[in-house]
Amino acid sequence: MKLSVLDLVPLRSDQSTGDALAASTAVAQAADRAGYTRYWIAEHHNMPAVAATSPPVIIAHLASRTSSIRVGSGGVMLPNHAPLAVAEQFALLEAMHPGRIDLGIGRAPGSDPVTSMALRGPAGRDDTDVQRFPQYLEDVVALMGADGVRVPVPRQEYVLRATPAARTEPALWLLGSSLYSARLAAAQGLPYVFAHHFSGQGTAEALATYRREFVPSARCAAPTTFLTVNASVAPTHADAVAAALPQMQLMARLLGGLPLRAIDLVEDAAEVELPPRLQELVEAGLARAVLGAPDDAADQLRRLAEQFEVDEVMVNPIGSAPRGTDADTAPARVATVELLGAALL
Repeated sequence: MKLSVLDLVPLRSDQSTGDALAASTAVAQAADRAGYTRYWIAEHHNMPAVAATSPPVIIAHLASRTSSIRVGSGGVMLPNHAPLAVAEQFALLEAMHPGRIDLGIGRAPGSDPVTSMALRGPAGRDDTDVQRFPQYLEDVVALMGADGVRVPVPRQEYVLRATPAARTEPALWLLGSSLYSARLAAAQGLPYVFAHHFSGQGTAEALATYRREFVPSARCAAPTTFLTVNASVAPTHADAVAAALPQMQLMARLLGGLPLRAIDLVEDAAEVELPPRLQELVEAGLARAVLGAPDDAADQLRRLAEQFEVDEVMVNPIGSAPRGTDADTAPARVATVELLGAALL
């Protein structure tokens, strides 16, 4: 089974943005050493606990500090950006690091409505951009290619290209957590990733729909898919749960509509008392995650891959840290990556 990593560049209460980026760099280097397949950066905006606001910038940084692992987006939220801008960014990344760049694209805004409006700027982009998502997706694909896109203008045909001389193109993946994304990936013949780590709902139906409706394309001859899962691995099960608890409490606050903040340290999370409805969300999140000592966690991942018939799983290492941890490190997240890698790769 292939293993990969999803990284939101989480920000703990003891960290600056620079600290969080340094910690994620160490996690990426650990995954590179362990033989993981890919390392993807998510896109979120205006969230106190997430420093992954610009995947292309972080990808350039991480790709230059690793040697063989594929680095990409998980994903770029396309309604927030002009297709040409996305195509240019990832075509340049591919030119810098040929054969190592993945472009994962999603449809969700990755932010609140006010932030989404600010991202789209004064040009008048609105919710119709979500409706035009399939066309935007096709535009990005074409713009990254050597032939570019031909735009009809009066008395001539204007050619747009993401770079002047593309030799190779990033690998394109469609991300989603719904039947809409599964059907779109199938119809366009694209590889597909299901965000199982977010809610754990609808995974089997989405993957079955994608495989059943898949139309082969020049980019992808057969259905190609994997899924994501939260993971915390430590020498003991209790240590793994303690490290994961701050992230699960944060997700409960998000789903419950409470004000967000940076991720608590382990000791602070242990003292938190949430309302019963939010505590239920915490318990549900822990139940869906891969948690435990290395051998047990490896078995959980194998069962997950077998259940959903995938040969690759992307883990989101969610461990926080105890008080006194160096701010620019993430030892629990590094341990998750290293322990799983030793057990499975």
